[in-house]
Amino acid sequence: MERSLKIVALALCALSAAPSHAQDADGTVTRAYVSNERSSTVTVIDLASGKAVAQWPVGKRPRGITMTRDGKYVLVCASADNAVEVRDPATGALVATLPSGADPEQFFASHDGKLLYAANEDDGAVTAIDLSARKVAWQVTVGKEPEGVAESPDGQWLLVTSEEDNSVAWIDLATHTVTGETETEARPRHVEFTPDGKQVWIAAEVGGVVQVADVGSKEVVKTIRFAPPGAPDYKVMPCGIRFTADGRTAVVALGRADSVALVDVASGEVRGYVKVGGRPWHLAILPGGGSALVANGASDDLSLVDLAAMKVTATIPAGEGPWGVALGR
Repeated sequence: MERSLKIVALALCALSAAPSHAQDADGTVTRAYVSNERSSTVTVIDLASGKAVAQWPVGKRPRGITMTRDGKYVLVCASADNAVEVRDPATGALVATLPSGADPEQFFASHDGKLLYAANEDDGAVTAIDLSARKVAWQVTVGKEPEGVAESPDGQWLLVTSEEDNSVAWIDLATHTVTGETETEARPRHVEFTPDGKQVWIAAEVGGVVQVADVGSKEVVKTIRFAPPGAPDYKVMPCGIRFTADGRTAVVALGRADSVALVDVASGEVRGYVKVGGRPWHLAILPGGGSALVANGASDDLSLVDLAAMKVTATIPAGEGPWGVALGR
């Protein structure tokens, strides 16, 4: 373990000074925050040393985790408590509890930093929370069992996946109404816009595929299938997707296949696979775009993946059932 921590420290130290979209106001990323759904904790990773430096007790069954756009707070979806927690990133102290609707799973901080959009699995709704007033701004009914949620880079659309209805709802943010739907393969769990905003990638977990939809037409234009070495088809369960800042590469967590896939965005071709820990859920691309930090829900750890070499360079212990990763300070 000592040797693995030395390796990760060397890799992360060089990355921690580079800019990232998941950063605070002065452009610095120094920590990773990891939600652990089974232990109801958040693990804090110091990126310079590559070590876990804190373990915060949080609300029950934390899943979604992100930073506010100004980098001042860590936001945690306490799914079983029907709440979103606002926490001090330096100490983990609870600053406030936001009304979130029933069973918030994933959420997305609006690009202007004013709202937090939370998918409410039990309510079949998405709730927009005013972060300044700390109250519900509006709520829209969507399909059954919503989970994935994302705002388009231009601020026009909010997309929400419906796991039960196998669809994605397109919410017009000017009117707060659902104006379209895109049908998907079985159980869409996550949705992610490309950096240029022209496409949206949808992870269909049970379908075992990622579907690419054109934002202009709202239609699926490409379906990406995966065949990681040694994994039967039924274990390929795509979930988290992240793009490198240059928009050229997508990293996709493949769930029970215990792997991540690296995909060429322009062609949709899989460049290769990296074996990680057990049941990767979500991930973050580290500053500089050369590495990804992957949360492995079944092995209770994180994998640091060198994207160019396509290999794991270090493993970092987390809490029980790591699920999401947020970068901040």
